[in-house]
Amino acid sequence: MLRLESISKIYRTDEIETLALNEVSLEIAPGEFVAIMGPSGCGKSTLLNVLGLLDSPSSGAYHFFGEEVSAYSERQLTRLRRDRIGFVFQSFNLIDDLSVAENVEVALLYRRVPAGERRRRALDALESVDMAHRARHRPKQLSGGQQQRVAVARALVSDPSLILADEPTGNLDTANGEAVMTMLANAAAAGVTVVMVTHSGAHAARAQRTVRLLDGRVVSETQMAA
Repeated sequence: MLRLESISKIYRTDEIETLALNEVSLEIAPGEFVAIMGPSGCGKSTLLNVLGLLDSPSSGAYHFFGEEVSAYSERQLTRLRRDRIGFVFQSFNLIDDLSVAENVEVALLYRRVPAGERRRRALDALESVDMAHRARHRPKQLSGGQQQRVAVARALVSDPSLILADEPTGNLDTANGEAVMTMLANAAAAGVTVVMVTHSGAHAARAQRTVRLLDGRVVSETQMAA
């Protein structure tokens, strides 16, 4: 389970102090698919960064699958990110100089997975998103929808406990957006915890619960019908 207890995040410069998260408390069950919504500047990306161990809270406690990580060192956080989290971004973040298969393998390099096993697991992940036939292509040879499928495969290849998706359908047409949503829903059905930031009410409705933020606070939570 992911559990945030009174999490606040303050960004400071010489002249300005910005309260990005304000006493956020939230629990997310293993295998749950949660959508996070709210207007620009409400704290959605900051919340996702805290959940993904990319940013440390200014105060409060964060229990990450049983580990209280608020005071962890960067080395400890890096280990957890590497071993337990997959990320999917709006801009795909694929490496142009690598093939599709090599882009997926990158997620396994830092785990010191042997080359043969990396290749096998990358191809299996690409098969799961119907992209194995493009394994040798470069990202620039793919459509936006295909690139996002590869990004999902990269997130899945390390068998993560948690997938964090930041506007994963934002650059996609309707059909490709729905395909990516189905992949995320299938991952959750297989037991992976999925947290997605989205501006789309239709895509949020594919999640099991929608959490709405405003001014750095959770203002509502809606459980979707089964």
